[in-house]
Amino acid sequence: MTTANYAIIGRNVPRKGLLEKLTGEARYTSDMKLEGMLHGRIVRSPHPHAEVLSVDTSSAASLPGVRAIVTPFDAPQGHIAADLPVLDTRVRFVGDEVAAVAADAADTASAALDLIKVEYRLLPHVVDAEEALQPNAPQLYPDGNLATGRPLVLERGNVEQGLAEADIVVEDVFRTPGHSPSPLEPRAVLASWEDGQLTVWKCTRGVHQDRASLASALEVDAENIRVIGPPLGAGYGAKDETRLAALAAVLAQRAGKPVRIELGRSEEFLAGRVRHAAVLRMKVGLKNDGTVTAVDCNAVLDTGAYLASGPGVLRRTAQAGLYLYTCPNVRYEGRLAYTNRPAAGSYRGLGAPQGHFALESLIDRAAEQLGIDPLDIRLRHHVRAEGQPGTRVTPPGEIIDTQPVEGGIPFSSHGLEECLRRGAGAIAWRANRRLPNSSPGSKKRGIGMSMLIYRGGPGGQSSAQIRLNRDGKIELVSGIMDVGEGASTALAQMAAESLGGAYEDVDTVFADTATTPRAPNTAGSTATFSTGTAIVQAGSEIRERLLQAASLTMDVPVEVLDIRHGLVYLEADPLRNMTLAEVLQSAGLDSMYAEATIMPGSPDHIINTFGAHFAEVEVDTDTGRIRVLRYVAAHDSGRIINPNLAINQVEGGVSQMLGFTLTEDLLSDGPTGVTLNPSFLEHKSPTIMDYPEIRVIFADVVDPVAPLGAKALGEPPCVGVAPAIANAVYNAIGIRFNTLPITPNQVLDALREQRGAA
Repeated sequence: MTTANYAIIGRNVPRKGLLEKLTGEARYTSDMKLEGMLHGRIVRSPHPHAEVLSVDTSSAASLPGVRAIVTPFDAPQGHIAADLPVLDTRVRFVGDEVAAVAADAADTASAALDLIKVEYRLLPHVVDAEEALQPNAPQLYPDGNLATGRPLVLERGNVEQGLAEADIVVEDVFRTPGHSPSPLEPRAVLASWEDGQLTVWKCTRGVHQDRASLASALEVDAENIRVIGPPLGAGYGAKDETRLAALAAVLAQRAGKPVRIELGRSEEFLAGRVRHAAVLRMKVGLKNDGTVTAVDCNAVLDTGAYLASGPGVLRRTAQAGLYLYTCPNVRYEGRLAYTNRPAAGSYRGLGAPQGHFALESLIDRAAEQLGIDPLDIRLRHHVRAEGQPGTRVTPPGEIIDTQPVEGGIPFSSHGLEECLRRGAGAIAWRANRRLPNSSPGSKKRGIGMSMLIYRGGPGGQSSAQIRLNRDGKIELVSGIMDVGEGASTALAQMAAESLGGAYEDVDTVFADTATTPRAPNTAGSTATFSTGTAIVQAGSEIRERLLQAASLTMDVPVEVLDIRHGLVYLEADPLRNMTLAEVLQSAGLDSMYAEATIMPGSPDHIINTFGAHFAEVEVDTDTGRIRVLRYVAAHDSGRIINPNLAINQVEGGVSQMLGFTLTEDLLSDGPTGVTLNPSFLEHKSPTIMDYPEIRVIFADVVDPVAPLGAKALGEPPCVGVAPAIANAVYNAIGIRFNTLPITPNQVLDALREQRGAA
C-alpha cells in the first residue's frame, strides 16, 4: 500500500506540544515548583583523582536556611549503576560529586558549599585512554582500567587470509574527540517524598529505567517510586546516567521538603555525559577492482570516570567495518578505558560516527590509489540486499540482531543504492568532482561523500495501550519518552492510522511510571519501530472490533466497510457512514480498549537503515577556515511517517555533527586533569551562521517487517557527516585529516607542511 492509501501517515500534522513550547506554557523540569521547595547544590572535586578522607559539614549545617546535607559517609549504600554509588569516597575527575546540600534559597545553598571542608588524599591520575591501558598506569578501579574486563572481539571469516589476498592494503590511525551534546536545557530534577512515596520529575530519556536505578540507589522498593518525564529541552541520548536524581531524593527525604537541583552550564559540560573520544587503527584490503577482501579494526574508547553506556558505544563503533561493504573477512577488537576525565555516555549515534569516519576515510584513499571514483567504488561494493557472505549462526526462529556479525541473512529492505544515486545526482557529483587541490585562488572548493549503515529500530520489549472513548477521543498510553524528536506526534499518527481515527482526536499519555506500561529508554532510534509496532497491533485490534460492531448496525458485511478519519463507511457509498462515537453507542459500549506487548524484530531478516551523504566545502588557505557550502543527505528509513519531522531530524543531525567534525573538543589538561573549556564560548558548538544549505532526500523504500513500513531515523543522520566533510576537504586542498575536529590551526599547520614538502 502506498502512502496515498493512508489517511494520516506520510503527511504533516500539527506537532503535539508545539504550541505550548512556542507560547512558553510548557513546563520543563526547571520550571516546576512545589510548596516549600528547597534548592540543591553539589560540592564538586577540584582534583582528578583522590580519596575523600573527611567532609566537615558543621559550618554549613549551622548556616540559616540550610536544611539537609549528604556526604559519602552518610549516603545510602546502593548503586545507580555498577560503578556509580550515590556518593563515593573516591573521586575520579575534576567535577566529580563529593557532597550535596539543600537550602531555602539557591544563594544560601551556594554559600553553604563554600563552608563544607573536604580533606583529600591525592592520587595519581591519567587522562589519556591508551595510556590508561598500560600496565603501569594509575588505576581508577580495583580491577583496572579496562572497563569491560576484557576486549570486545568480533570476527567473521579470516582477516589474515583476506589481507593476503588483497592487491592493496590501506591503513591508518584515526582520532575523534570527546564532545558535549550541549543541549539548550541543562539537567534538572525535582524530588518530593510523601508518606514514604517518592515522586521525581526529571530530565530523562526513560522513566521506567530511572525508577529501577533509583530503587537500586536508595535501596527502596520500586513500587514506592514514581518518575515523571516533563517536556525535554533536547536530549540527544545524554539526559540521564548521572547521580542527580538520587542526590535530590536523599536531600528531600532528609529535609522533609521537596528539593530541586538544576545544573549550571559549566556543570552540564563537566558532569553531564559526553561522546567517547576514540582512537581507531584500521586497515582495509582491496582487489584492483575495488572488491573489499578484509577489514581489520582495533579501537580504544575513552569512557572517562564511569562506565555509563560504554559497552553499547564500543559495540556500535564496530558495525561500519563489519557490515557496510560486502566482505567475507572482518575483525574488530575494541577496548573501553577508564580515565580521569568527565564520564562519557550515550550521545546520538553512540560509536557509529567514530567507526564510519575511519572506514569511509580509508575507502576514499583506496579509491584514489586504485584510480576508481569514490562514488563508483561504493556503488559496486556496498553491502547488498542479500546481506554478507557466510553462514547464519543465530538459531532458526530467534530474532536477528540489528547489529549482526554473521553472514547468510538478508536485509528486510535495502535502499542504499538509491541513496547513493539520488544523493550524487542532487550534488551533481560527476560534474563537480575535480582533481584534489585543483581549484584556483586561495579559497579552494571540493566535494566529498560517505555512506552509512545503522540499526533499523527494533529495541527492547515495548507496550502500548489504546482506548477509544464514547466521545470518539482516542487515548494513547505508552511509557516511552518524547526526547524532543517528536515521538508523541509520529506515534499518535500511527495510532490514528491503525485504528482509523482522526489524528486530532488522539491524546497521548507518555513517560509516567504511575500511569504508563513499562517501556525501554528512548534510545538507539527504536521508538518508531518498537513502540510503533505495539501501537499498530493494539490499534488494529480496535479497528477490527469497530468494523464488526458497525457491520451489525449497518447490516452489511464487514468486508465492504472501511475506516478513515474517524468514520466507518461503506466503500461503495462513503456517504453512508457512522462516526466512531456512534459505533460505540450503537454497540452499547462506553469504550474499546486494547493493549499490546511485543518483542520487536525479525527472525528472518536484518532490519537496518542506510544513507549516503555528500558535502561541498570551501577551504580558505589563508585562514584555515572550512565552510560547508552545500550538503545532501539521502536516507533509507523506510516509509516516512511525518515528512517535516523527518527533515528536521536529518537537518538537525547534520548540523549537530558539524561541531564533532570541525570545532568541538572537550579538552582536559594533562597535568591537572582540569577541563579547559566547559562553556559555549570555548567548546565552539556551531551556530546558525555555520549551518549550510542541507537538502534531504528519502529513498522510496517501504520495509515489509516494520510497522507501517517505517524504520529508524533519529540517529543515522549523525553518522556520515565527518567522513563526507573530511573527504571533501581532501578534494579541496589535497590533504587528508585523520584527527577531528579539523580546526583552522590544524589546516594551516598541514598546509605549511605541504608547502615545505613541495
